[in-house]
Amino acid sequence: MSGKYLVTGGAGYVGSVVAQHLLEAGHEVTVLDNLSTGFREGVPAGASFIEGDIRDAAKWLDSTYDAVLHFAAFSQVGESVVKPEKYWDNNVGGTMALLAAMRDADVRRLVFSSTAATYGEPVNTPITETDPTAPTSPYGASKLAVDHMITGEAAAHGLAAVSLRYFNVAGAYGDCGERHDPESHLIPLVLQVAQGRREAISVFGDDYPTPDGTCVRDYIHVADLAEAHLLAVAAATPGEHLICNLGNGNGFSVREVIETVRRVTGHPIPEVMAPRRGGDPAVLVASAATAREKLGWNPSRADLAGIVADAWAFARRREESRGN
Repeated sequence: MSGKYLVTGGAGYVGSVVAQHLLEAGHEVTVLDNLSTGFREGVPAGASFIEGDIRDAAKWLDSTYDAVLHFAAFSQVGESVVKPEKYWDNNVGGTMALLAAMRDADVRRLVFSSTAATYGEPVNTPITETDPTAPTSPYGASKLAVDHMITGEAAAHGLAAVSLRYFNVAGAYGDCGERHDPESHLIPLVLQVAQGRREAISVFGDDYPTPDGTCVRDYIHVADLAEAHLLAVAAATPGEHLICNLGNGNGFSVREVIETVRRVTGHPIPEVMAPRRGGDPAVLVASAATAREKLGWNPSRADLAGIVADAWAFARRREESRGN
């Protein structure tokens, strides 16, 4: 059965891919984005677009909507440390306004884009949803605060909600891919070196307690991630707030990622050693058992080379469209 969905932040990376998947499933999609970090060209063809802020969602949200998928947030960890007020205001304050608009419009289904940053330094590996949450940045703290708000909203007002805690999202889906400015994610940064847009890739620390001394992260293809959102909409239960980790359960080190990019692109990737960054855990790997059990989610694109190849194809298409 087709539905009508509001996708906040749908001009951004993950939001645009989810919006595209919703359209392909036959749903009606409206993207709400203020374009502060998103891109108008990222909005998939076929989606309606509103340039506006989530604080003003009440202007457009009404009872004809079946659900909201909420991606609108600032997400730069480093920036959040020096500008915490920006993150509390937008991520927390904006979501409070969105929840109020949903309540007033009687839209009772929500899927929230949460993050592995809510866990901070992991106690166990792989990380499960019952592990302690101790974010090490205002960004992670703001997302955890929203998770707490949603739990209260579900209990008090019958909201059917699912929070999806992403680990490292990568890859591309058709014309939807990473176009952050500035870029902070490892795979697109290494691809910029392959394109000649960056001289070398910085490796922040090679003395971690990992097989090659560099940090290990769990990479998930953005298309697998998008499919989890569609399953989450269907699985959301009134009065309950389900929290699920999304990851492959496999870790790849920084050096493994760099070497994979070398193989996929055929380009040499010079490395520059740099000091460790504060707050970087040695290993972040997810247990996605809850998502498999509760959502019926089974990621099918776990191969790192495939993830990199899709991201590389998208990066080259963008380069060609810029006339370079």
